[in-house]
Amino acid sequence: MLFLVGCNVNKKVSSEVENKDGTVDYFANNGFGNAVAIVQHPSGVYHKGVTYVAYQGTLEDPYVASYNHKTKEWKGPFKAGISEMGKDPNRKKKIDNHGKPALLIDDAGYIHIAFGGHGGRPSDGKNPLGNHHYGKNLHAVSKKPLDISAWETLDNVSLFGTYSQFVKMDNGDMYLFYRHGAHRSDWVYQKSTDNGVTFDEPVSFLKHKRRTNIEAEDSWYPWVGKGNGDDIIVAFDYHICRDNKNAQDKRGHIPERHHLYYMLFDTNTKQWRNVNNEPLEIPLTKEMADEKTLVKKISDDWTFQGIADVDPDGKPQVCVLVGPDIGAKRSGPKRLQHFRWNGQEWLQSKNANLPRGNGDLEVKSATEVSIYLESETNNDVGEIARWDSFDGGDTFKKNKVFLQRKNSDFVISSLIKNAHSDARIIVGEKEKGTDFRKMYLLGDNGPIKRAKKEVDIINLNKK
Repeated sequence: MLFLVGCNVNKKVSSEVENKDGTVDYFANNGFGNAVAIVQHPSGVYHKGVTYVAYQGTLEDPYVASYNHKTKEWKGPFKAGISEMGKDPNRKKKIDNHGKPALLIDDAGYIHIAFGGHGGRPSDGKNPLGNHHYGKNLHAVSKKPLDISAWETLDNVSLFGTYSQFVKMDNGDMYLFYRHGAHRSDWVYQKSTDNGVTFDEPVSFLKHKRRTNIEAEDSWYPWVGKGNGDDIIVAFDYHICRDNKNAQDKRGHIPERHHLYYMLFDTNTKQWRNVNNEPLEIPLTKEMADEKTLVKKISDDWTFQGIADVDPDGKPQVCVLVGPDIGAKRSGPKRLQHFRWNGQEWLQSKNANLPRGNGDLEVKSATEVSIYLESETNNDVGEIARWDSFDGGDTFKKNKVFLQRKNSDFVISSLIKNAHSDARIIVGEKEKGTDFRKMYLLGDNGPIKRAKKEVDIINLNKK
């Protein structure tokens, strides 16, 4: 057995992935670059007995696969669209990684993905809410309900988007959140009330603008998800987007982010609020974010990738990666910091016990919380595990290991929506010497296996 379940760690962790019954632990081998990420989400949805997953495949095109939990049948992956990125052999940066697909299933059963954008090009026209960079943000839908074999790309969302994030409300309304361009752009959402046939015009909710005291612009990185009832929740950090040449920092434009913020959107009343239920003026500026939505001021260290969830009473818990500024163009190693709102103030976990790594958050109550984490053990073994806390995040303990590999390089998705216990998260494992990754679907019993003859998508596509 090549995966471990429970808290016991086997000292002999194999890198071999083929099982005696002719199956392997991964479902495809054509994950490309950072094939999934927490920020582009959800990457998977469980619906009517089937888990549907999306990831960035060969040449950055989006691929979709499905697994039927009753029949144990895999389908796909099928190429669901064509990204404009990943096709230019002369481009200095071979893999852009910003156009990974987000997936949603509407109330009529059609499957939607948003993919392919990193702000659009100047040749695409004027971006009214920001600047340009590369690719086109696209929206594709399955031609038949719950059928991933054939897709149609529609022209009904802004092509200037990147970091696509889908949210579907209980009434079926669909929201597509994204950054409307490159770094110096507003974050927006587009809403659909007809199962994605049409979308309203983009609405800005986080504002980019020029700083007056330094040579930089305000920029943002939010994570958006469904809260309780009609609420959409947002955890976000701030990117100080310095000019390439500026008088304040000789490093120029670097991925420097700070602070942690939280707010929510009542989709019924159309009112944005902070955790104290005070109304917010949208699009939110840096000054108003600091005054009204700050969870933790983190000025010296760098942050990355906020995540959020709420307990049954609507009280949020949020996490963010934090690492030291070491004077380089990247920060030092980052670790998750955890915060919980108790109704009056944000409480920071003092001793979270979490290893270095990235992950997603599941809140069951004010005291019971889990983090699904990608990390590396002291024996150079990469693992995907669930860490549980029963004291509101003050301490965590590793209670379930889903996958372990020697000297691995993993990327993970956010948690699958409405997840089946056997399929909670999607993982890509780097193939040495290539840009490709093996793709895993992991749950409480480890990886969902697949026949070895079915998983070599790279060569199957050449036939």
